[in-house]
Amino acid sequence: MCVASRATRNRKMPALAKQVGVTYDPATMPHEARMNWLQAIPYPNISPVFFELGPLQFRWYGLMYLIGLTAAYFLIRRKVSQKGLPISKDQIYDMIVWAALGVFIGGRLGYTLLYNFSYYVQHPVKFFAVWEGGMSFHGRLLGTIVSLIWFSRRQGIPIYTIADLAAAVTPIGLGFGRLGNFINGELYGRATDVDWCIVFPAGGPVCRHPSQLYEAGLEGLLLFMVLWLIGRKPTPPGTIFWSFLIGYGLCRIVVELFREPDAHIGFIFGSISMGQMLSLPMIVIGVFMLSLGYQRQALTQREQLGR
Repeated sequence: MCVASRATRNRKMPALAKQVGVTYDPATMPHEARMNWLQAIPYPNISPVFFELGPLQFRWYGLMYLIGLTAAYFLIRRKVSQKGLPISKDQIYDMIVWAALGVFIGGRLGYTLLYNFSYYVQHPVKFFAVWEGGMSFHGRLLGTIVSLIWFSRRQGIPIYTIADLAAAVTPIGLGFGRLGNFINGELYGRATDVDWCIVFPAGGPVCRHPSQLYEAGLEGLLLFMVLWLIGRKPTPPGTIFWSFLIGYGLCRIVVELFREPDAHIGFIFGSISMGQMLSLPMIVIGVFMLSLGYQRQALTQREQLGR
């Protein structure tokens, strides 16, 4: 997707205005979005359904989850082979299945309890309408942790071994998931006049940050590369997992500066969003546990040298 110059886009203003179907209203449009509202990059307007078979609909968002889980399976297999870990292919498959259950159940519960509790109390049946959206990352994280702890104990595999393997590949799923959010035109950014702003159909006539793409780049590509570099060196058990918590927390806090808060929640304290509030403990806990792990490793090495 290329960004045209302001002059070029000014010449295309009438056609683009018709395409995005917006009407400029200076009384309601935020100041920062007024100057560039007709110069926005046109939203691709991709249908959320990529294939239909009778009453069945296959959606891009679900496909992104499938791609992420499939990629995670093969990458974990590769890491297990490289490290010579005593984990079979069947165990890796079971691990992915349990992680997926944790993702969906935890994500849905997290969204219900943290983001829209009053709505689901009034409409409890809607809890199962996952195709309508509504998944919380922090709920998915807790759900996955619980499911993988249970899996590790059942299989007799050290929990940090499982946690490090899972954390190393999680950014792939996050990146594809954010692309799914972009295709759905949801979780868009705040009003802006940057050259790459986009008018999202569900976001009104305002030109906005494509924050889903920011998240895909930070939580997905960048975080994956950082964890891959950390994993190339000998580290204490749990290093990848705690580094993931720190990295995700930092990325999420930064992206929330550009992301539009949920309309029914808004900001929690001043300009602090729910996503930032939930991400801060991840950083604090991650830094503490990472430091503790390296301290234990140093203590063990000193004890071995003293024998």
